[in-house]
Formats: sequence, structure tokens, C-alpha cells
Amino acid sequence: MTYDFDTVISRKKTASLKWDVKDNELPMWVADMDFKTAPEIINDLEDRVSHGIFGYSIIEDEWYDAYISWWKKRHDFTIEKEWLIFCTGVIPAISSTVRKLTSPNEKVVIQTPVYNVFFNCIFNNGCRVLQNELIYEDGEYRMDFEDLEQKLSDPQTTLMILCNPQNPSGKIWDKDTLKRVGKLCVKYNVAVISDEIHCDIVTPGKKYVPFASVSTECRACSITCIAPTKAFNLAGLHSAAVFIPNPYLRHKIWRALNTDEVAEPNAFAITAAVSAFTKGEPWLDALNRYIDDNRKITEDYIDENIPMIKTVRGEATYLIWLDIKEITSKLSKCIDTKKLSRFVAQYVREKTGLFVTEGDEYGDAGEGFLRINVACPKSMLKDGLERLENGIDMLVKEYDL
Repeated sequence: MTYDFDTVISRKKTASLKWDVKDNELPMWVADMDFKTAPEIINDLEDRVSHGIFGYSIIEDEWYDAYISWWKKRHDFTIEKEWLIFCTGVIPAISSTVRKLTSPNEKVVIQTPVYNVFFNCIFNNGCRVLQNELIYEDGEYRMDFEDLEQKLSDPQTTLMILCNPQNPSGKIWDKDTLKRVGKLCVKYNVAVISDEIHCDIVTPGKKYVPFASVSTECRACSITCIAPTKAFNLAGLHSAAVFIPNPYLRHKIWRALNTDEVAEPNAFAITAAVSAFTKGEPWLDALNRYIDDNRKITEDYIDENIPMIKTVRGEATYLIWLDIKEITSKLSKCIDTKKLSRFVAQYVREKTGLFVTEGDEYGDAGEGFLRINVACPKSMLKDGLERLENGIDMLVKEYDL
């Protein structure tokens, strides 16, 4: 079957967070896609709607079977049924876990630059952030294990949040890296929340490695958050899961999710997940090819037309991390602010209408970067890249960079 990713579909007047912008603006920021979900999922949801009764829902065996079959076939990892717990979203699961496994003023390690809501999950629950900054070298990221061990060894460190694959860089962590993380966390009695929501958006031919699959140590300390929502553009349906091999941790998190009332599905959450994992694979394969093509278009366009920006070559997600350090370094001599990436993002938006995310949203290590979402039709991507080029050209000329 041929799937259409080229048609531009207006999302105005749909209460879209992403598209709550001015008429002349083009949002390429928040991580949702401008594609309809798989037609197979739409058909199943339409059948559910046609039934006409939307009372309280339960979690049936087919939901467990769908997750188990998908992870076995797609990621060569066996999830046991008893490990799985439904939740309304990855972020609710992370927040509930932070509340349950920490006490106020304890410390939670995150590896910056990283998804900005991790900060909120920690701060809002009375804990302190420990930033283990990733090492950026030759256009790639790697973990700083010396610094990581120092932070994990702090007696006040209770928890680590791992982003796998990594958002915003698109890095797929390899088995050896994840094994080292698990070994250190077990050594210092630190539990690991592994956010793996982006795991199904990968460059064709690449494979993500589930953290819990790597070693007995990783399995023992892990709380893994997964969902069909990023891969199939279903975020608004609030359908996710956690799987936890360790029975002690599993009971704790099961209680946390139920106490926080985020463990019950709405009328469409189960249908959407089951449909995605049982019928959505051909669509997802086509989507990954399309996004990979968009990534290459973006990298080539920037290389050829905006030489002051470097693209960080990622292998996962539909987000591209843009290194604008050459621009911010020169701009620092003209502008009195430490938030230079924010200044650049706001300047480009004001001048061209292109809305991307400033890098400092993702921690101090994100300063000097921008994040752009390329999960959109190619005509929209072309428009966005031209706006980015025009905005940077105007910035360079105005400040004589």
C-alpha cells in the first residue's frame, strides 16, 4: 500500500498546541507530526466511534499482546505480560515515579541537553536536578562517565532519567554505553527511568537498544516508558505504558500510577495502541523512509545554503539538532545576553515566522543550538528551510557577523 505524506493538511481550528500561532507563522518546534496517522488506525477508531457508547474502559489481553509482540518482532526483546502497566502518558509516568521513589530535596540525574520537561518533573516534585552534561565532540555526543559516576555516587542521588534514543540530538545509545550506565546505577543503588518514547522513529537500517535488554543490572534498576504516540502521531489520545522487570520497583510504580489516577484508559487509548502495534508496521516503515529523506534534505540544504550552521547527524527521532555556535560566538560580541540561542530563535521567528526551539530550553548544555522538527510534508519543509536561511541572512547582515 502507498501512503501519502506529501499532502499538506491544515491543523488550524483543531485546538492544536503546535499550530496555535499567527497566520504567517510556520511552527516546526513541538514534537508532533503534520501527518495523518496510519489509515488502519483511523479505520479502527472510526469503528469505535460508530459504536456510540464511551463509558469506562478496561485493559484487555489484546493490549498486552500488542506491546509484547511488537517489542519482540521490532526490537528483539521479550517483555513479560506482568511487567506492563498502562498509563496515560510518559510524562505522567515520569512524574509519578519521581514522587514515589524520591523524597523532597533528593537529587535526580539527567543528561543535558535533554527534553526540557524532565526538569519540570523533577522541580515540581521538590527534587534537585543534577546535570550530567553530554560531551559534544566532532559533531557527536557521548556520555561523560567520570562525571556521571561522581553524580550517581552522591548519597542524595536517588534516581536517573535516561533518554533513549536521545532527544534532542537523535543519538541512539549503543549496548556498551547502556551497560555502563546500568552497572553504575546498580553500584550506587540508583533507579533508572528510561524514556524510550522515540524508539520507533529510526533511520532505516538502524536499531535502538532497549535499556532493560542489555544486562541483568539494567533490567534490575529500570523503569521503561514506552508508547505508540510519537511514532504514530497519537499524543492527544493519552496512551502509554511502563514495563518494569523488578517486582519491587513494579509494585511501587503500580501504586504510584494508581494513586495519581493516571492508570486508566480513555475510550480510545486501547484501540489506538492495539491498532498501531498490530496493523501499523507498513505505514511506520514508509514514515521512517520519508523522515530519513527529510533529514537528508535538511542536512544538505543547510550545508549548502547556511554554512554558519552545522547539523548534528542523528539516527532517531524526527528532530534535528542544529549547532549555531559560530553564530552565537560572533553575536556575543554584539548582544548583552547569555541566552544567545533564544535570541536567534526569536529573531528568526519575528523576521520570517519560522518557529523553532531555542537550545537552552534543554539545559545549559543546549546553549548554542536550535531544535527543528522535520516531520512534515516536503513542501512545508522547503518553506521552513528557506525561512531559516532568510532569517539567518538578515541576522548576519544586521549585526555584521
